[in-house]
Order: sequence, then structure tokens, then C-alpha cells
Amino acid sequence: MAAKVYFTKEITPQAMIKMYEAMGVKLPGKVAVKLHSGEVGNQNFLRPDFMKPMIDYVQGTIVECNTAYEGKRNTTEEHWETMKLHGWTEIAKVDILDENGELELAVPNGRRIRKNYVGANIQKYDSMLVLSHFKGHPMGGFGGALKNISIGLASSHGKAYIHGAGNVEEIWTSDHDSFLESMADASKSVVDYFGDKIVYISVMKNMSVDCDCCAVAEDPAMGDIGILASTDPVALDQACLDLVYASKDPGRDHLLERIESRNGVHTVETAAALGVGSREYELEELA
Repeated sequence: MAAKVYFTKEITPQAMIKMYEAMGVKLPGKVAVKLHSGEVGNQNFLRPDFMKPMIDYVQGTIVECNTAYEGKRNTTEEHWETMKLHGWTEIAKVDILDENGELELAVPNGRRIRKNYVGANIQKYDSMLVLSHFKGHPMGGFGGALKNISIGLASSHGKAYIHGAGNVEEIWTSDHDSFLESMADASKSVVDYFGDKIVYISVMKNMSVDCDCCAVAEDPAMGDIGILASTDPVALDQACLDLVYASKDPGRDHLLERIESRNGVHTVETAAALGVGSREYELEELA
């Protein structure tokens, strides 16, 4: 059965709330809102004032995890400083999930990894809203919903484990497709953990070829597209990719080169094969 993906060309905080309402889901209990806090120096990450109305609407807590690379978010102390610098602590409660360690989630039928290490504080939440900034990525090809719940929710050690396809010593040297498959494996464990209490919104704005994790990032070469939402992260990422391919924007080829040269679609392919979601979807555009 094809998944439902909702789409609007309007890129406003109010449109994001409209996308959430279109899914017909009310997230229960204590809601975690997973977004990207943005590396210091990055100019493209989505700003707190844009995200605040949606976070307020679900009465959510912003959640993030420390990184596995040098920068201003690779220790809890520096990550808190970045959260304050970027204004996240001014708009909502914030929780760095691996501040108090990590939780091991099983991946029984994983292609590359059989366990996933996420921030231990994830256990404090009953449900999750995944607010993703769709854009390119130097390693993954692109960053969307699947990356946000895999690498994004992994502890600092867990990120190295995924990048190394199960071997932290090979964080930057593992086989590339094995890394992509490990991201899909990790996403499966998170989807299994939350069940039907996790939904996804992706914003196709400021679509640089570089991730928000890059302190030095290229400016976007193509224009903004819109906001999409779904209860299926595979369908959502596939729909975002399809909209880039369908775009007549002359700058889209620059983004597609990044996606294709890193075989970015392979994460989506693997996640679908693992049963995370479906690449078949019905796109409903809302005015």
C-alpha cells in the first residue's frame, strides 16, 4: 500500500503546522522534537524562529546528540554552548540525549549492524516529531528524515559505529555503501522503538550540497521547494528526491551531482528493503 505524503510550496511556520495537522496524528505524552542544531559557522541551518511555532504546537522538547567529529558540538559542554549561541535554548526546552550515556537498540535483521547506540535520554519521551532540513551531505549524498533518525539520534560513539559499519576504528574509512546501509539499519531500530508514535516533516529550503554539520558550507545553488510531511520516513525521503529530480531549477544539477556521486538513494533503497517504510507513495499537495 502506497504511503501518503503531504506537500505545500508555502514555507512558513504556519505551513509546517498545517502539514502536521494533515497527517491526522496527535503525538502523545512527552514529545521529543528532533532537529539539527547547526554547526557553528554554518549559514544554512533552519533557524529557531522558524521552528518555534511547530515546537510550541506539540509542546515539545528539542533533542539532539553530540557529534563524532571535531567542531563545536562534539562534547556536551560545547554542544550546550552552541545551543545557546544559536538561540535554541531561548525558544524551548532542550535535551542533549547522550549527555547521560547511551541506550543500545537491537537491529535483529540489519544489513550491516545488529545494534544501534542512541542517546540514553530518549527513554524520557513517549513520542517524536522529526523536523528535518532536506539538503545535500558530503558523505550521505543528502540529509533527510532517515539520516535524522539514524546518525542524528545516535550517541557520539553510536555515530562512529554507524559510519564505520560496526567498527568505530573505521569511522572514515569503511566501505561507503556499507555506511549507507548502516544508516538504514539504525533508522529501523528507531522506528521500531517508537512504533506509530513518530512522524516526520521535511523542509526543502536552503538546499546546499553541504550538511548543516559543516562549519564551512556552500550556499544553495537551487531555489527552495516546499514542506513535506508523512508518517513514513522512506516515502518522505523518496518524495523529496523526486521533487529535486522534477525541478526545472538550473541549480538542481549541482545538488543531484552530490546525491548521485555518493549513491544517496541507497539509504532509501535499503530502508525500504528492511521494512522501515515504502518508496511507493501518493503525493497530496495542499494549498
